[in-house]
Order: sequence, then structure tokens, then C-alpha cells
Amino acid sequence: MKTLARFTRKGILAATLGLMPLAAAAQDVKEITFVSPSPSAINSFPVHVAVGEGYFADEGLSVTTQAVNGSSAILQALAAGQADFGRPGPAPVIVANSRGVEVTFLYNSLPRSSFGILVQEGSPIQSPEDLRGATIGVGTADGAEVGFARAILSDYGMSEPADYTFIPVGDGGPATAGLQRGDIVAYVGSLADRAIITFRGMPMRDITPEKFDTLFGNGYAAMTAYVNENPEIVEGFGRALVRATIFTRDPANRDRVLDHLEVANPQEIEDRGFANALLDAVLAKGLPHNPDNGWGYNDPEHWQVWHDNLVASGDLPAALPDVSVVYSNAFVEAWNTLP
Repeated sequence: MKTLARFTRKGILAATLGLMPLAAAAQDVKEITFVSPSPSAINSFPVHVAVGEGYFADEGLSVTTQAVNGSSAILQALAAGQADFGRPGPAPVIVANSRGVEVTFLYNSLPRSSFGILVQEGSPIQSPEDLRGATIGVGTADGAEVGFARAILSDYGMSEPADYTFIPVGDGGPATAGLQRGDIVAYVGSLADRAIITFRGMPMRDITPEKFDTLFGNGYAAMTAYVNENPEIVEGFGRALVRATIFTRDPANRDRVLDHLEVANPQEIEDRGFANALLDAVLAKGLPHNPDNGWGYNDPEHWQVWHDNLVASGDLPAALPDVSVVYSNAFVEAWNTLP
């Protein structure tokens, strides 16, 4: 067995994986449902590329993708058995576990913060401190971006509603309208949101302090019971994501990648220049802090930071005895190991 240790060896891995025998052909195909927190195909690119390149099929999996509205809806779908895998944010996963909803964050696909506190380019607001008394837009009332923003504002000694107010305004176009009307002075958005708003003629500036880059973004999760009962499926699902990630990061494959994403969301890929720019931004946020740990690795220190910020902001009423119960690295070596 040989473990992938560094991304400089990605060409070897890609070539080897391309020659892997389709062992799954003799197996029964398992039907899997995946739910994403928005219709964006680019933000969930590994799933759509794995579908298009046949990597899930190689693992004996047939994956159906669906979009819902935010992390809360993802967790509801998982808990109700309406989906097998989802891509929620870490804050909702921690809070869900504190309430007895046992869900496991398996694959960290965005080790670097995918959200930002955004203001218009010409705004006098320079830091989160300047948002005291402000109305701040968010996509949904209980999305991952809310936990992200609260953690940062809490670090500045602010809490809601005493020091600021969140207003759900949707994403993309609706957020642009809210900024234009002055309903909000800042917006907590993803890379996609920032790109869309800027593309629509309103350049945005990110005032998020660099130290919060370890407040990582959404990743792939499943109910803990499902993980325990279906380790082979989890292993196959994650291995397909790794293969798709490596394939996508090879510039020679960009046109094929965009073709796969276009199948999932044609409107998002209409302007390929815009789509390329957005995908580049997502790929930059997906680079692990320590490549030796492999794709999908969950950093315990970064989880502790998320947990402690949620406690400080009041989103988590009481500290968990052990935050490690909400995530797992049990499959990372298998996902990143060649036969």
C-alpha cells in the first residue's frame, strides 16, 4: 500500500486511479442521495465531477444530487432519512450534536474560510468593529454563514440583538438588492455570493480579519448511525471525492470539469469566464493547511476554535464534553491511499 502524502504527486495518483479496475461492476449498485446547501454546482464541484467522470460508479454508487436552502435544511434531510450525505457547515453540525442529533462531519472540503463579511468597495466600514449598531444581511437565518459571523463579532465583544441585527436576504441577486436599497450595510456571503454581486456591478470588499481563516467552511457529512452501518459506502464516497478533486485541480481538465458542472447547473456556467474565476477561488479555499494530512482531513485545533467561538457567542448554550464526537478522520487514510 502507498499513501498519497503530497500534492506534488497528484499526477501519479491521477494516472493510477484512471487505470483502476472497475471492481464495482460485479457489485450491486447502491443508490445515494446527496444534498447541497445551495444550487451552486461549483461549490459542490467534487460531487458533480465524480458523477461525470464515473468515479462514483467505480465505487458501486449511483448518486442523485439535490439542492436545499442552507445547512439546517441539510441536517433535517439527513435526520429524516431523505438524504445520505450532505454538505453542511461546521457550526450547525456542532449545534445539532449538542441537541442530540448525531451527525458526523466526515470530509473537510474547505479547510480555509469560505465565507466573508462583505461591504461595498467604497464603504467607510473597515473592520467588524465598525458594524456596531448595523444591520447585516445573511443568506438564511440558520445557515453556516450565521455561525461564522457570530463567532467573529463575538470576538469583538458584540452580540445580537444588542450590538447588531441579522436580516435574511437570500443570496446573489436578492443580496445585491438589499445593499442597493440600504436595507443592509454588510453581507455575510460565500465566495460565490461575492463573485455574483461583483459580477452584477457592485464590487465587494472582505473585511474579515485574516486570523479567522481557520474558521473553515462546509464539508461532507452523514448521520453517525449511517456511517457506522455503511463504512464501505462512506469509503467509496470519499475516495470518489478525492479523485474528483485531483482531476479538477489539473488545468488540462478544466473544460471537462465545466462541462460536468454545466449539467448540474447550466445557468451558473453560462459565462465561462465568470465560472472559471469562481472555481479558482473555491479551489484556493480548498487547499489544506497541512497537505501531508491528505484531502478531507479535519484539524482538531480548528474544530476546537469553532466550538469555543460558538460557546462565546451563545449559539452553543453549553460546551460539549468532547468536540471530537462531531467529526471523524477515520476514513481519510483510505481515501488518500492507492491500492
